[in-house]
Amino acid sequence: MDVDLIFRIAAIGILVSVLHQLLVRSGREEQAMLTSLAGLIVVLFMIVGEISYLFDTIKAIFNL
Repeated sequence: MDVDLIFRIAAIGILVSVLHQLLVRSGREEQAMLTSLAGLIVVLFMIVGEISYLFDTIKAIFNL
């Protein structure tokens, strides 16, 4: 796992939290929730590749 991935996830988290607070304070709770959901989906798509690599490594170790 690359440290760059951790920094990208942290940056997305910070950006989403700032946008969420900004939208909640302006009275747009629905958009704030959708922004948080979109941030979660983006991070999950980033993690899927790493999980796939993990499973491939486990298969190679145990010769499955």
